[in-house]
Amino acid sequence: MTQPATVRLNSAPLRGRTGRGVSIAVIDSGAHPGHPHLGPLAGGIALTPDGLAHDDLVDRLGHGTAVTAAIQEKAPGARVHLARVFHDELATSARTLAKAIEWAGERGCRVANLSLGTPRESRIEMLQPAVDRAARAGTLVIAAYSHEGQPQYPGSLPDTLGVCLDWDLPRDVVRIGRRDGRRVLYASGYPRPIPNVPPERNLNGISFAVANATGIVALALEPFPDARGRAAALAALEALAAV
Repeated sequence: MTQPATVRLNSAPLRGRTGRGVSIAVIDSGAHPGHPHLGPLAGGIALTPDGLAHDDLVDRLGHGTAVTAAIQEKAPGARVHLARVFHDELATSARTLAKAIEWAGERGCRVANLSLGTPRESRIEMLQPAVDRAARAGTLVIAAYSHEGQPQYPGSLPDTLGVCLDWDLPRDVVRIGRRDGRRVLYASGYPRPIPNVPPERNLNGISFAVANATGIVALALEPFPDARGRAAALAALEALAAV
């Protein structure tokens, strides 16, 4: 039987890597300054559902902070930029998501982490051009491929790297697999642990599978400063899985 292609954080090839030189846009609810699980942040932009931009990046939901912490736990040397699209709830417009994706490309980020998505196919018309423009700029969108059996957008669109949830995987492992005939990543849905809080009572789910995968992708890309896009990220991961 063929063993699953997995990349482990504590494997020899990844020792000493921090994600240095890899810039990541975290498209979420911002971050809470001073949180003990967060490292340095490179600023960013906040976008409201009606398209307005401002500079209030403070996370008032906790979700973006936990997502960013999961990424930085694995790739503390990566340069993290914030695109705050969630404000009073974990909901926004497809137009705002598209603008945030395009902003990540304009910012020069190599990776855009989008932990959430939409199952509505009607939003493809708006999201696909944003993903295409980001890809041309060298920005890889890593996003949820599916949620509760439904394809998610933009994570199931071409040129994105989709992530699926696997509760049986440890948090420090990413598995390269297939879903619907295309290569995807599988990762754990648990965030960085909080002392004295059981994992099932903490935030969890596909959002954190995406974040866990993004952190390991950043490590895989570190030695290849000119590597851009989905194919390059998968090649770097598959090379690590083969070791």
